[in-house]
Amino acid sequence: MRLTVLGGGGFRMPLVYRALLEDPGDAAGRCTELVLYDTDRRRLDAIGAVLAQLGAGRTGGPEVTTTTDLDRALRGADFVFSALRVGGLEGRAADERIPLAEGVLGQETVGAGGVLYALRTLPVAVRIAERAAELAPDAWLINFTNPAGMVTEAMQRVLGDRVIGICDSPVGLCRRAARALGADPDRAHYDYVGINHLGWLRSMVVDGRDRLPELLADPAALASFEEGRLFGAEWLRTLGALPNEYLHYYYFNREAVAAIQAAPATRGEFLRDQQAAFYERAAARPAEALDAWERTRLEREATYLADGRAATGGWQRDTCDLEGGGYDRVALALMRAIARNERTTLILNVRNRSAVPGLDDRAVVEVPCLVDAGGPQPLATGPVAADQLGMMLSLKAVERAAIEAASGGGRPAALRALALHPLVDSVRVAERILDAAPGLAASGLG
Repeated sequence: MRLTVLGGGGFRMPLVYRALLEDPGDAAGRCTELVLYDTDRRRLDAIGAVLAQLGAGRTGGPEVTTTTDLDRALRGADFVFSALRVGGLEGRAADERIPLAEGVLGQETVGAGGVLYALRTLPVAVRIAERAAELAPDAWLINFTNPAGMVTEAMQRVLGDRVIGICDSPVGLCRRAARALGADPDRAHYDYVGINHLGWLRSMVVDGRDRLPELLADPAALASFEEGRLFGAEWLRTLGALPNEYLHYYYFNREAVAAIQAAPATRGEFLRDQQAAFYERAAARPAEALDAWERTRLEREATYLADGRAATGGWQRDTCDLEGGGYDRVALALMRAIARNERTTLILNVRNRSAVPGLDDRAVVEVPCLVDAGGPQPLATGPVAADQLGMMLSLKAVERAAIEAASGGGRPAALRALALHPLVDSVRVAERILDAAPGLAASGLG
């Protein structure tokens, strides 16, 4: 089986390769050829050195090839993982810093920063979908690229249901909640509903009993894991649900913005400098690439969501949350389910198909799905609370305005995407953010 990774020179690529090496399944459906595509040969060489050291002395791993030729990478693929970073971390740093100058949230996927990132990324993602339709029409495309829900919906307009979006935030939330009660995360059933980076865990059934009310009533248990500390016991009991970590930017917006503004660098600026140093070290001393990658990865994990933690007491992440992985585990589980017809349930970004009442059938939602060789089928969620549905509808309008802008709608649609976002508090602010975004004016969006 041939797996192609678009953005194969990206920093997290070794996590995918490590998961492939540890695949416990039999030969049927196993990845035998791994093709890494990137526009930057230097990044490919650095990650190639890390993979070679990860695989040293091990047998049964896929043969790895690298290329900067997109058509060569796509041709003949059975699965395509799309992990693009259009504009690199320099682009992310600008996406986050420009809104902060206006006093509104600067974050990679949420708020104005997420819209700017989408406006730059969507045209590239759609072109890739068009090439995939031509060169690998039977391939499944698994989208890691953020903003994941928006990019998945845009690519589905070309490739249909063969595009599936993934995110590790929901599964991380579910597993942490189960562990907080001493339950086996693999034996629980989770009722999760939302769109990407905007979702809620509404029940957690273990041995036939919903144990989420028990968790919400236990301040000590809530204080034992990330989302409990991030949102606080009182607010979680008020909601009656556990929100995705990204909802901190909505529920505690002022505090989040203040924490980011007080930090010496935004997350994008930190990662830009950190990863530049890694790639430089890997190029200078390729024999030490794996060690440099692992040290950099640990620092990256330890500092994840640092702004939210700073705004809620400055606590440190748990050791179990520093092991890395997440996207890779979800992606490999999805790929195995399809390739081997191993029926499983995963929280994925897919077409709604009436699973979430109040959203149209084509809207990409993030819900539990039953997956087998035919792909994912979203499971019905039942009625959604008015506040949750309202937030989803508002953000879905933003997503679709951004898709329209990237599909020829120009500046009016781009402005609508920014100004309608609930975390952008003025049309004038939206106009100034759009005008300040580098590169958008040349594309007719700025």
